[in-house]
Amino acid sequence: MIILPHPEGHAAVAQQAHAAMCGELARAWGNERFGELDPAEDLCLAAEQHELGMLEWDRDPALDPQTGLPVTVSGMELSTHLPLRLLGPERLRAQSPYAALLVSLHHTSFYAQPPKLGLLRKRGRQINSYLAGSAEFQRQLREELGAPDPQVERNWRLVRAWDGLSHCLMYDRAPGALEAVPSADGRLARLKFGERDGHHTLDPWPFQSERVSASTEARLLERTFSDRESLRGGLARAPQIDLSYELVPR
Repeated sequence: MIILPHPEGHAAVAQQAHAAMCGELARAWGNERFGELDPAEDLCLAAEQHELGMLEWDRDPALDPQTGLPVTVSGMELSTHLPLRLLGPERLRAQSPYAALLVSLHHTSFYAQPPKLGLLRKRGRQINSYLAGSAEFQRQLREELGAPDPQVERNWRLVRAWDGLSHCLMYDRAPGALEAVPSADGRLARLKFGERDGHHTLDPWPFQSERVSASTEARLLERTFSDRESLRGGLARAPQIDLSYELVPR
């Protein structure tokens, strides 16, 4: 779950809601400089379902006792988080093996292989086990699909770009930048993220139209909680709000 400050408390964004916004960005993407999506439907599906493994967790998240709010993704224990990172692509495989491969590659891109000394620690062993399981999953899908490696590389990087842009919007990270975004000529571009006249900006501009709207659903938490049971009830009763963003060229 993503927790954002709000004038009336905090906005709690489920990972699936964030992923749905990534899908919106994916369907708006593409122009002469950044190329078209290929295969478009599988790629958009990967964007909007890349958090499929978090579905049950976000319905009943753990409580962060320090904040009185749901535990965020960054605060989750690896023993909980990494199995969900495996579960999501496994579920998505039934809909689209290609999308499942992209999502798995996207998730593993955030973790480096621990050095030998790192395997002496629990964290290192957990990451090593996760990467090994993901590598076997990816090998099976690559063998099944026979998709060109350059295409797969480009497309998981696009999923990562939309994921990063969604976070830039929600956390208002201007000024900032998105690195290693695939462009039409095969190079990796740097997109500068900023603000102008109350709108968010990108340079260079990667979308089809000259203005793009994106939104995500959230639950408005107007207070904090003392235990998981009260948090569960609070989330269920919390009013739903929409967080909307406008993107324009710089």
